[in-house]
Amino acid sequence: MGISARELAAATPASRDRYIDLLRVASLAVVVLGHWLMAAVGPDGQIGNLLAVVPELQLVTWVFQVMPVFFFVGGFSHALAHRSRPAYAAFLRARLQRLLRPTMVFVGVWGAAALVLQLSGADGGLTGVALRLVTQPLWFIGIYLAMVALTPPLLRLHERYGWGAFAGLVGAAVLVDVLRFAADVPFVEFLNFAFVWLAVHQLGFLRADGMIRRPALLAGAGLVGATALVALGPYPLSMVGMPGEKVSNMAPPTLALLCHGLWLVGAVELLRSPGTRLVARAGVWRAVVAANGIAMTAFLWHLTAMLGVYGAMLGLGTGLPAPASGAWWAQVPLRFAAAAALTAVLVAAFRRFEAPAPTRRDGGSAPLAALGITLALLGILGLSATGLGGLLEGHTATLIAFEVTAPAAVAMALVGWLLVERPTSRRSR
Repeated sequence: MGISARELAAATPASRDRYIDLLRVASLAVVVLGHWLMAAVGPDGQIGNLLAVVPELQLVTWVFQVMPVFFFVGGFSHALAHRSRPAYAAFLRARLQRLLRPTMVFVGVWGAAALVLQLSGADGGLTGVALRLVTQPLWFIGIYLAMVALTPPLLRLHERYGWGAFAGLVGAAVLVDVLRFAADVPFVEFLNFAFVWLAVHQLGFLRADGMIRRPALLAGAGLVGATALVALGPYPLSMVGMPGEKVSNMAPPTLALLCHGLWLVGAVELLRSPGTRLVARAGVWRAVVAANGIAMTAFLWHLTAMLGVYGAMLGLGTGLPAPASGAWWAQVPLRFAAAAALTAVLVAAFRRFEAPAPTRRDGGSAPLAALGITLALLGILGLSATGLGGLLEGHTATLIAFEVTAPAAVAMALVGWLLVERPTSRRSR
């Protein structure tokens, strides 16, 4: 029997930074709620984007696009984890255990369902849309895997140069956008998937070493920078992707999104003292511990739950009002409650795959581990792009510079995971 959240909370050492755990849970919760709200299904069963229906709401993404906070928290955690487990293969194995196992279970269940639905001819309408949508949030896991993989060298740069290492990544992101928008260099924009997110991740290293001493300056610079770039440059207002937009701040990430990340990191650091006092309360800390134990499972299955709610409403003949109408807004609390209940059922079914297991502290082949995590992140990113529709037709999507199918993406992720988890022989120790 596993250790309960109450027991884990009671055993927490005084030295643990509980505010970081609160930020991790809160940021993922905001992402889940945001996805539920943006999925605007109309009376005809077509899924739209609420931010496209009500463009004025795009401004709220400047507060609620909180993925930078999650990556900032990741940098903090990865710095501490690598310092306690410096061997590369062992570090990767420990960081990936609670990430890839529930992800591959999710992919396996949905992949089997996709085949059944396509073979039975039931992959049209909302079901077909679901097959395309449910894997899209996996991009976040692919990027996060890249951050894990690059933690050791970037942490060494941080330890040597401090803020200079962060500035180098910011400078690279600036150069990419200049080459993209001023020189029209093709494909260069994809480099900012690395530079923008790794710069935010690097802020977590700085936080781990107590080097963010003026968060108000960070927040102010980020907010002023993002405002200027959106007002004067080619950057859109929304900090999340919008359907049909010519330029997205998210895919690939832009300098505007990096400034947004700076503003958010500075803001959460300004709230550090009251947040620390809040999470010091026994009841709040138990809730945070419990939520952290199921966070990845809930993230993986939350879109499944929301689409299930909409599917049930359509199947039962429940009227779906026009998105953003008064009746639509009135239904929001009920839809959220139903989605939360269904997510809880899915979490209960699949949470055991996220449960921590004993990890070996032995070595292993660092090159094989590096190859493994590279294959895993490429596979996960590929699957987020292809979706699970059209499996039998060999549907493809472009991953960086080559076409990939969903089965090939799954195979890459699975092989990569197995390489990272590869048992170590006595000879290699």
